[in-house]
Amino acid sequence: MILQFLTTALLALAGVLAGVAGRHLLARLRRGAVVHSGWLAAGVGVLWAVLGWRVSTGAIPSWWLPVPLVLTWFAVLLTATDLRHRRLPDALTLPAYAMVGVAAVVASLAGGGSRVVTSAFAGAVAYCVLHALVHLANPSALGAGDVKLSGSVGAVLGAVGWPAMMLGSVLAAVLTLVVRVMARHRWRDGVPYGPGTLAATSLIALFPGTALEAR
Repeated sequence: MILQFLTTALLALAGVLAGVAGRHLLARLRRGAVVHSGWLAAGVGVLWAVLGWRVSTGAIPSWWLPVPLVLTWFAVLLTATDLRHRRLPDALTLPAYAMVGVAAVVASLAGGGSRVVTSAFAGAVAYCVLHALVHLANPSALGAGDVKLSGSVGAVLGAVGWPAMMLGSVLAAVLTLVVRVMARHRWRDGVPYGPGTLAATSLIALFPGTALEAR
């Protein structure tokens, strides 16, 4: 029990520091994004604490740790930026491909097996193609930034399993609808889709059920 609390506390602290560092990164972007460091620190800290608890209690395998660590950091930064500035910066969405890819390779070598990498790649391609088609058919429904985000999100969902990709799509739509209802007077030109997608993917990465055990 002590080890579990210690692991959770250490990851929570690391998450707070990572969130603060993220605020400085956002401020240095070519089109700087101003987000209060407290929101970023709290967001990443809480998510990493949950991750630490679940790994330390055996709820998810330790080899999976690199993937949700990377995902949730990007998710908090991108969500905060999209909610405040209505954009998903290329300076975050594009590097996320490499970072998620590296995380998948590390997870594979740590015990997840080669299927983690192959499934992540397939998921990235499938999700990116799907979102690109939606964007081409109706650009007002899905922005270019959402298409660029879809590849890294699809990689994480694909690494969990194909059912996770379907669940992620449905959950993202539901969460976006909730945001639309709760903040219908704030965004008169449409509700950002990115936060719902990122929240849904983070939930699935943190609570994958028995999908990872099946490997």
